[in-house]
Amino acid sequence: MSAVIPQGRPRDPGVDDRITRAAAEVYGAEGWARFSVDAVARRAGVGKASIYLRWPNKEALFAAVLASRLEGVRDIDTGSVRDDLVMLARQVLHAFLDEAGGAVLRLMVEAESIPAGREHLDRFLRSQATAGRAIVRRGIERGELGAGTRATMLLDCISGGALSHALATPARLRAQVAAGADVYAEELVDFVLTSVSTADQGP
Repeated sequence: MSAVIPQGRPRDPGVDDRITRAAAEVYGAEGWARFSVDAVARRAGVGKASIYLRWPNKEALFAAVLASRLEGVRDIDTGSVRDDLVMLARQVLHAFLDEAGGAVLRLMVEAESIPAGREHLDRFLRSQATAGRAIVRRGIERGELGAGTRATMLLDCISGGALSHALATPARLRAQVAAGADVYAEELVDFVLTSVSTADQGP
């Protein structure tokens, strides 16, 4: 009878998520200059060997964080321009306010100095623009928006409002504000659409 060769302890499927979450938190709080495998290991409660088993250096680890935590904005067609914009606003708000939100906000400042940072940030911003243009186009085709509605301006108001809301939130209140983000998205979109409607009607 041939001997059974031990396969070793299976990899914990939750460790990858814990490490990337911790890495996002470390970067969001400390920035790239103080981002290190040591700091991430301490925050995640794992040994450095567990990190190096998965990623060879801090650059590769951070690239994994961006790939997993900085998701693009999806264009969701609900059949209503108002509801489409609410879905877009919710995605943007959660990107800024959820557990990796601090990392996203900091990346907007430091992207040029981080390997692959600009690439991932541009992908996120392009997804917003693409979704916003598609929503406005459908809204015009359905007669819900005026023919002269400017997609860029509308998106600037919604995404800019979401960014301002996140930047004005103290770290100690981030979880509380994130819990109310879905409601705030509706209020933000309704305010913007009311302004657009008023502008279309003229004096």
